[in-house]
Amino acid sequence: MQQQDGGPVPGGRHVHLDAVDRHPAFAELQRRMPGVSQKMLSTTLRSLTRDGLVARRVEPTVPPRVHYRLTDLGLSLEAVLAAVRDWAEEHMAEIDRADSTDRPRPGDAGG
Repeated sequence: MQQQDGGPVPGGRHVHLDAVDRHPAFAELQRRMPGVSQKMLSTTLRSLTRDGLVARRVEPTVPPRVHYRLTDLGLSLEAVLAAVRDWAEEHMAEIDRADSTDRPRPGDAGG
């Protein structure tokens, strides 16, 4: 998995499996996603595994090395997620403007 050029989309970072490294280890995923905590990555991978989108393989080494890959179900989301990414990139300026005008300023009521 590697981070896409262009940075995060609204709601979080996006990553993809490339053709060379189809089964990256946890440490490699973490290295490729700076700013994502170990706990958040671990929790997200656990949830994706539970939902059948990611498969987990433990290599019996000391310490154990854990590899991840997208399942066929996970891969089936590729076109849908690409469409969401494209939409987000197209509308990023609008999203940023709305976010900055909707945010309470210090001293405002309720802020």
